[in-house]
Parts: sequence; structure tokens; C-alpha cells
Amino acid sequence: MSSETKQIRSALFQLSFPFMGKIVCGLPLFATFFCVLWSVLFDFEKATATHCRVNNYLPSISAAIGGFTPQRYVWRICIAFHAAPRLMIAWAYYNFHTSVHAGKHNELYKAGAALTSLCHVIEVTALVGLTYISSLDNHGLHETLFIVFMASSLVYMLLTILLFYWGRSRNGSFLTLEESRSFSWKQRLFLTNISIFLFSVYVFFRHNWYCEPGVYTIFAACEYTVVVTNICFHYTAVLDFRCQKFLLTGSGDMGYLPYT
Repeated sequence: MSSETKQIRSALFQLSFPFMGKIVCGLPLFATFFCVLWSVLFDFEKATATHCRVNNYLPSISAAIGGFTPQRYVWRICIAFHAAPRLMIAWAYYNFHTSVHAGKHNELYKAGAALTSLCHVIEVTALVGLTYISSLDNHGLHETLFIVFMASSLVYMLLTILLFYWGRSRNGSFLTLEESRSFSWKQRLFLTNISIFLFSVYVFFRHNWYCEPGVYTIFAACEYTVVVTNICFHYTAVLDFRCQKFLLTGSGDMGYLPYT
């Protein structure tokens, strides 16, 4: 009997990665839609108010998740529950990338994999921070954490795509069908995410400069798109780890093993 089979049979807890990925990505996705919808239905005037006092029809993410209850509690609970598994996924991705030898530049490739995982950890940490420190509690710190979250998120997505291409497309091997799907989706989601984010920055400043009716609504819609594409990008991990499962064994070991 192989050591992997023994670990599986002695496991106190096991969870397939695809199911785990649905939970981890489903929690912030559910929280986003719940907070926005609840704010529109029950706190519309306060949630959509801006300093310009012009017509606005959608709340920003910050207004929807931090200013009212029960939205604040739903968001915080969902983010708290999804954070720890994402830190484990960051480590799993480091092992995933470094399982490929990148030739004479392998050490540089491994350093890139480490930096990518670090960006993932920073992204999660900043998200937790801006979740529990709302703009009402400390506007400056909340804004700083948001900037750190977006910067680390964009760098993480870009580095992930570069590593994927470097390690699996340039080392003489061919991408499998699932790897091709994952790589393609990562590219599309990253390009959509950064394009909408840059457009949202323009719309945000235009709103502050000209106070035009409905412009902040466009900004809010862009925010939702950025959040959803970010979540979907992370969900592509299900394609990368589709044959893995998370185990907690009787010896206290934790890890990912292939399953059939």
C-alpha cells in the first residue's frame, strides 16, 4: 500500500479541491451580491448618497459592505471564512509552479513563483484589513488598504499568467487541454479586470470633478465587475488543481494529494 493511500485512508477530514474552490470563491461572491442587493432594497437613499448630491442608482462596494447592517456582518463573516483556505492555496500555487523546471533560468523562475505567492498573501491580508476597517472607521487606512489590495491583486494576476506561460509553454512541453483552458481564462479575466479598473479610476475622478448625474453609478458597476472578475480569476485554480484533495490526517499532517 502506497504512503498516499495510507494517508487517504487515515484522513480525519478530506475535501476535493474543486468543491473547496467553490466554497472559497462562492463566499465573497455571495457576500458581494447580498450586500449590494440588500443596500438597494432597504438602504437605497443612504447607500447611494454622494457628496455631489446628484442622482445615483447603485451603491459603491465600500458603502454596501461597511455602512449598514446586516450587510457589514455578512461581508465580514464571508471574508473571514474564505481567508484561511486562500492562504493555503497561495502555498499550493508555489508548489504548483515550482513543480516545473524552467531550464537555465529556473532559480529566477522560482523567485517569481515566491513573489507571486507573496502577492497573493498580501492581497488576502489587505482584503481582510479593509473589511474590518471601514471607511467610516478610518478613511485613510481603509483607502490605503484598498490600494494595496488592488496593486497586489493586479500584480498577482499578471505574474501568474507570466509564470504559467514561462513554466508550461516555454520549457518544451505542451499544455494539456485543462491547462490551455485555465491559461486562456486567466488572460481574459486579467485583461477585463485591469481594463475595467482603469476605466473606473477615470469615472471616479470624473464624478468628483464634474458631479454629473449617474456617473457614480457607472463607477459602482465597474467596481462590481472588478470584484467578480477577481473572484473568477482565483476560481481558475479549480482547473489547475482539479485532481487534488485537501487532507487532514490522524498524524496532524495537512496537504494536497491527487485523487481519482
